[in-house]
Amino acid sequence: MRNLPLLLLCLLLQACTQTQKGLGETFKLAVLGEDDIQLTNQQIAKIPYASMYLRLNGGQQIFVVMGFSEDGQQKWITQDHATVVTQSGRLVKTLGLTDNLNEVTNLQQDPLRDALRLTDGAGWTRVMSWTEKGQLRTGTAVSHFTRLKDEVLQLGGRQVASRVWQEEVELTESGKTWRNTFWVDTSSGQVRQAVQMLGADYFPVATTILKPAKP
Repeated sequence: MRNLPLLLLCLLLQACTQTQKGLGETFKLAVLGEDDIQLTNQQIAKIPYASMYLRLNGGQQIFVVMGFSEDGQQKWITQDHATVVTQSGRLVKTLGLTDNLNEVTNLQQDPLRDALRLTDGAGWTRVMSWTEKGQLRTGTAVSHFTRLKDEVLQLGGRQVASRVWQEEVELTESGKTWRNTFWVDTSSGQVRQAVQMLGADYFPVATTILKPAKP
């Protein structure tokens, strides 16, 4: 654990005020090395901002704070100025990564928008656009959801009862298949943890929401 960067982060956070929708400055934990970041429950409790752990493409787990929220989308900024955008817990856009998710359509029909009403077999179709090793890819993705065994997540010293949903996805043009997994808070309906692909069976992105954004 790198105490100095954590202390600096906490001091910065305590010195600033969050606006109504999380607008304003972005705070992030800048850490050298390759070790995963793991905050203590006490450190998490002192941070009054929406925050999460983020792991990109199997790399280091980092800690990021939400920088901006608008139109139902949360924008998270990494220490090297990349941007990850989520909506209803789903990855919908990235900027500044080695490869990026450019667009996801039909978000208004995403079953995660009302996750507590998700049912086995629920489906969703959208068009995805992303880059893969620098090459632009576009395709129609068709999903079906299956409920797995419920789990209890330990997040910041709190137990969060969660429904676990597995999303089976197929790209119609190529036949590629992959799975996304979402942990939905049984009380709020918010996605608190997710493992999902940026592209078609390509570039996993793992998120764990320590403190969710305020509605």
